[in-house]
Amino acid sequence: MPFIAIAVAALAIGFEQLIQWKYGPMGIIAFVALSIGLKAKNNLISGIGAVILVMLLAQSG
Repeated sequence: MPFIAIAVAALAIGFEQLIQWKYGPMGIIAFVALSIGLKAKNNLISGIGAVILVMLLAQSG
């Protein structure tokens, strides 16, 4: 069980670093808002994070 938790944490940190490298500080803000919204089950915050991420993805594509 601890190995799975460490692996999941490492993947989350790696994904966060990838977003920061590719999309800058706004990507991190969007990722954090999405994560907090999902954990708190708050649709408004997670929706804001998702919209920002989609806008960043559309801009770079």
